[in-house]
Amino acid sequence: ILAKRGQQTVIKEVDGKTKVEVVGSTGNPDEIQSAIKPEDWNEYVIIAKGNHLTHIINGRKTVDVIDEQKTKAAASGVLALQLHAGEPMTVRFRDIRMKPLKSVEQTGTNSPAGGKKKIVMVAGTPSHGPGDHEFNAGVLLLKQSLDQVPGVLATAHLNGWPKQANAFDGADTIMLFMDGGKNHPVVRDDHLKIIGDLMKKGVGLVAVHYAVEVPKDKGGPEFLEWLGGYYEDRFSTNPHWVADIKSLPEHPITRGVKPFAVDDEWYFNMRFRPQMKGVTPILVAKPSDETRQGKSSSPRGPYPHIVAASGRDEVLAWAVERPDGGRGFSLTGAHNHENWGDANFRKVILNALLWTAKAEVPPDGVASTVTEENLKKNLDPKPPRRNPAADTNNPATGVK
Repeated sequence: ILAKRGQQTVIKEVDGKTKVEVVGSTGNPDEIQSAIKPEDWNEYVIIAKGNHLTHIINGRKTVDVIDEQKTKAAASGVLALQLHAGEPMTVRFRDIRMKPLKSVEQTGTNSPAGGKKKIVMVAGTPSHGPGDHEFNAGVLLLKQSLDQVPGVLATAHLNGWPKQANAFDGADTIMLFMDGGKNHPVVRDDHLKIIGDLMKKGVGLVAVHYAVEVPKDKGGPEFLEWLGGYYEDRFSTNPHWVADIKSLPEHPITRGVKPFAVDDEWYFNMRFRPQMKGVTPILVAKPSDETRQGKSSSPRGPYPHIVAASGRDEVLAWAVERPDGGRGFSLTGAHNHENWGDANFRKVILNALLWTAKAEVPPDGVASTVTEENLKKNLDPKPPRRNPAADTNNPATGVK
């Protein structure tokens, strides 16, 4: 078995033997199963592109497999129609079609087969205490909503930078939700070049929460170009406070979004392009003077330049359209996992993912439903907080 329902796997050759490694998810197995129609016709799509195999049933992606075996991987084979052993049953096949696919080089685009907009989401490794920086759970929650959007193909890569060399193939936009700073995955190894090459093709980029922070001298210039701004250490600040979003601009990202207020670790005083050239503020709120003191910021405030800006509205999320045709979006909130339960907060990022992928955002925005049960799924295993000082919402800690 190369992959079970809902799994994203990489097949490797270890000491001459085949090893299957689960590296991500294509969705909840039970929800995928629910898309199969018993005693009825079902539509199967199998895509074999190089060493990348994808299986789709009734429009729902069931498995995603990358074969990295050096001696066993095959570039050709047979289409086998399998009948399982067991109780007598009738199985019928009809309308079997085979279609050759053009490579990216042949099409001149970065779009995947089938005409769908491909959204690649990358979740960082476990971080912080329970309920904070739940990168894996957050990405899977968003994927669950995107899977319901016609014309969209969402993929999730969990627990750090994708291990598959072709993870970004066909991407229309990429979302980064991970720890940032000097250890930001995007500034390690050759990742800046990988993303930079994709940006030159007009691929979109979305950075969420800590992922907006990169070192000033490595990643800073690139993020200014790709996203229009970033979190600069000691220039920007990161307190916990309630951002009251009282009004919203007219933009595809704000379609269907109503004013809302959310308690989060909202970064502000971001390092933007000079005169904010090409940058469109999406979420704006006014921090109180107490918030500006930075008692919950890390490093601890007050910072004179932050305090001196008393009464100023601050940009908490923004969009940019790049000269290369690509689009970018950044959101400084999403420290608290529970905030994905806020319909307006969630709709902002879902709309942004479509917009940066150059997909049409519905007039009322991307519809989605998240329950308390959904929020509890896929949380990283973390030890319970041992004392109040371990709470990142406690002014005594001030960690990002």
